[in-house]
Amino acid sequence: MLSRRKECIAMLLAGGQGSRLKVLTEQTAKPAVPFGGKYRIIDFPLSNCVNSGIDTVGILTQYQPLELNSYIGNGRPWGLNRNFGGAHILPPYSKSKKSEWYKGTANAIYQNIHFIDLFNPEYVLVLSGDHIYKMDYAKMLDFHKEKKADCTIAVIDVPLSEASRFGIMTADKEDKITKFEEKPKKPDSTKASMGIYIFNWKILKSYLIEDEENPKSSNDFGKDVIPKMLADKAKMYAYSFDGYWKDVGTIKSLWEANMDLLDPESGIKIKDSKSRIYARNYASPPSFVSKSAEVENSYIAEGCLIKGKVKNSIIFTGCVIDEYAEVTDSVVMPNTKILSGASVKYSIIGENVLVGGNAKIGGDPKDYLENEWGISVVGKDKAIEAEQTVLPDEII
Repeated sequence: MLSRRKECIAMLLAGGQGSRLKVLTEQTAKPAVPFGGKYRIIDFPLSNCVNSGIDTVGILTQYQPLELNSYIGNGRPWGLNRNFGGAHILPPYSKSKKSEWYKGTANAIYQNIHFIDLFNPEYVLVLSGDHIYKMDYAKMLDFHKEKKADCTIAVIDVPLSEASRFGIMTADKEDKITKFEEKPKKPDSTKASMGIYIFNWKILKSYLIEDEENPKSSNDFGKDVIPKMLADKAKMYAYSFDGYWKDVGTIKSLWEANMDLLDPESGIKIKDSKSRIYARNYASPPSFVSKSAEVENSYIAEGCLIKGKVKNSIIFTGCVIDEYAEVTDSVVMPNTKILSGASVKYSIIGENVLVGGNAKIGGDPKDYLENEWGISVVGKDKAIEAEQTVLPDEII
């Protein structure tokens, strides 16, 4: 056991398949999906850790890990390249001849008990790698200490109509959790779990071992560990968060979160220098916007060539928008080319896509969010032929 210790370390769950993002995660782990012009989704929790003074982060990867592992590297872009602590990639591994994937969120932490014990922390912060938000975890830890809690769960108020999509907490006037339901059909509270937990490590460790020994458990925090702690009358508290937070696990929510960056009233402050979002950025030349271009209320990242019309859109690094091409209310991911005469509306275009001349992607805005697949999506490395049409809810 090392003589030095960390008061609090973070364990970041980044192994989700992200199947609801369809073609966007066929080759890419969900936390590595591009976001906001120059970021990846995982940049947000990693940056939150650094901005909160947490310098030791275990990153638990599983599905399609190559791109995510390469992106994180030694953690230097986030200041997490340290001799003691820093960023550590933690894929599933075999302790015997039997190889085992992470079976659930709790099992993922259980499999890494030895890693956590190396730092002998008093507290463990458990995070999800697929949410967009800016949060000071140090304030949550102060709350946890003040309450002398065994477990603190970050919660955010959601509309009652959406509450059945989340794990819902009921808490008393002192913020002590009295009831927890995972995706209840008839919720009696609007305090939704954000998937952010702080545990006293000794207590969590004992529950993880007990949970692993239970053959009936699904080895999940929300379904198993949290209800068991509550049944045992552990000291569990709800920490209310009133900032911007969005689970970008669907096409609709990913598109909405990108569009929120363009809305000054949305609550997400991407340019706040006091809590910067760090990312691995590769050297690119400045973007060039020609005389023929028209750009309105949009983000244009480095290395782009813009000759056409861009309105209310996010254009990532290295993209080309040709003369007479139009991009409206859309997200265009890195190194995509949209050729002359093409029209892209209410769409997400993946990385390295070629959109042929006079192609049409997306449709009228009047019903673009009528269902989950109202946004057109083109997957990574695809080619849309000249004059091809992609319907408003089509996924290619």
